[in-house]
Amino acid sequence: MPYPTPQEISDAAPLIAPYIRKTPILSISEDALGLSGSITLKLEHTQVTGSFKVRGAFFNMLTRDVPDVGIVAASGGNHGAAVAYAATKLGHKSRIYVPKAIAKEEKLRRMRAFGGEVILTDGSVADCMAEYATYAEESGALSVHPYDTVPTLTGQGTVAQEIEEQTGGIDTILVSTGGGGLIGGVASWLRDRVKIVSVETEGTNTLEQSLREGPDIDVSASGVAAGSLGGPRLGVDSFEAIRNHVDEAIIVDDAATYEAAQRLWEGTRLVGEPGSAVALAALTSGAYIPSAGERVCVLLCGGNAEPDWFVTA
Repeated sequence: MPYPTPQEISDAAPLIAPYIRKTPILSISEDALGLSGSITLKLEHTQVTGSFKVRGAFFNMLTRDVPDVGIVAASGGNHGAAVAYAATKLGHKSRIYVPKAIAKEEKLRRMRAFGGEVILTDGSVADCMAEYATYAEESGALSVHPYDTVPTLTGQGTVAQEIEEQTGGIDTILVSTGGGGLIGGVASWLRDRVKIVSVETEGTNTLEQSLREGPDIDVSASGVAAGSLGGPRLGVDSFEAIRNHVDEAIIVDDAATYEAAQRLWEGTRLVGEPGSAVALAALTSGAYIPSAGERVCVLLCGGNAEPDWFVTA
């Protein structure tokens, strides 16, 4: 099977546990966000590097040989911060390639602060991925892909296992999607036991377009969530997990993303980055309407953004 089994994810959880946080959940009553029902928020944006990405980063480095030259990754920010943090924690060097067009200063600061060497690239996200792949091949550095390897999916899948342990069970999970690493890992764990809903913006609709046209696409990310969810295409392994287990693909616009972030702040005093707000926007915009009594979890995937990004828009 091209994507991890639940047993592999279960085995990964104790391996990475000493290095990450077991992030909390928060149950929200129906009036807090102006919704018609109660929901559970998984506060993965409070993870040690500010996003879920650190799960896959540590699992890669703990289960693969790391050469003296270190580790290389490509990222819009969250994956780069996770790789830099994990590498430094485990005593390795790291180099992160970042597309200049979608680079955010907050995320660049995080990567550098965690010990990563940041290389800004010209052109598209796909161009950045090509430069990173070339360096990995020529230098021999360990490539830690943000979404297109089984070890990455395995690490990311531990968040879904954690959610089920903390909640006692859910009916539906809403997940923001970029390259598919997170939702691919979630799908690998939950399979067909829970309704899995992907949420993207109009400018980052990689999953929705892949399901319509096939995986051989090249999406040029744009809009408010480009820095969080700007994968040009889904990973091969991610696509298999998604194709088999994701039930619905929802698209929201940028205005709905800003509104979701504003409601999250007003109702909970929590701030997430645009990628986190996208998943919540499926509910606050009415794009996804739960049935009576449906146990819905929204995965707030990251928090690496300027804290007032949704206020000053």
